[in-house]
Amino acid sequence: MGTITTDDGTVIFYKDWGPRDGQPIVFHHGWPLSADDWDSQMLFFLAHGYRVIAHDRRGHGRSTQTATGHDMDTYASDVAALADALDLQGAFHVGHSTGGGEVARYVARAKRGRVAKAVLVSAVPPIMVKSDSNPGGLPIENFDEMRAALAAHRAQFFIDVPSGPFYGFNRPGANVSQGLIDNWWRQGMAGAANAHYECIKAFSETDFNEDLQQIDVPVLVAHGTDDQIVPYDDAGPLSAKILKKGTLKSYEGLPHGMLSTHPEILNPDILEFLQS
Repeated sequence: MGTITTDDGTVIFYKDWGPRDGQPIVFHHGWPLSADDWDSQMLFFLAHGYRVIAHDRRGHGRSTQTATGHDMDTYASDVAALADALDLQGAFHVGHSTGGGEVARYVARAKRGRVAKAVLVSAVPPIMVKSDSNPGGLPIENFDEMRAALAAHRAQFFIDVPSGPFYGFNRPGANVSQGLIDNWWRQGMAGAANAHYECIKAFSETDFNEDLQQIDVPVLVAHGTDDQIVPYDDAGPLSAKILKKGTLKSYEGLPHGMLSTHPEILNPDILEFLQS
């Protein structure tokens, strides 16, 4: 574990496990979580000889609770600072949800040689919010409701989300894990309310179409068809179509948080893609 300090004085916390000469995999977490959300994946890929790295986004987890910079450009800049500090070459970047947007923006702008492949899991690109150019998106009112719930009672909101749509625990017959719910709450409450509030705009209104068009490395786009947070039809298939070297892998009936509910399915599939 360590930290770096960005040009604006923000301290970014990160974990860095495994052999220094192993091929690096950088994991980018979703909203409003932290590097801890990747425990299953980091242990799995560590056992396969990779160097595994995960950071807490600014305002999240153990990184600085900043007043500014809660936007995709700054998030990507922070990742670039981390990659420079660790001198990561030929890295794989894996992003979940908001972290998928962060990956798209970073990879599109990364220095040559920094990135070998990328994986977008349940990711927010191309763009979530509904508009004339994105008629299949979610109405802005949905995100206004999230902001209102967070501002009114963040602690309860951060119980309601993982207990319901995030992991699909609101579906009939769901195998509910109290541990996942509690861990989601723990990670969320460790971060800053202002960062989480402003990040809703960042993940819902940022347009990643140009980023996806510019990416020239292979990208696996993995998305569950029962994703209640980032609906399948307006996300995964569209991103894969825009990418130059995109591969779509759909998971029938799986939820937004499928990396945590079904790691035994997702981890081997990601490994196969990275090794291919």
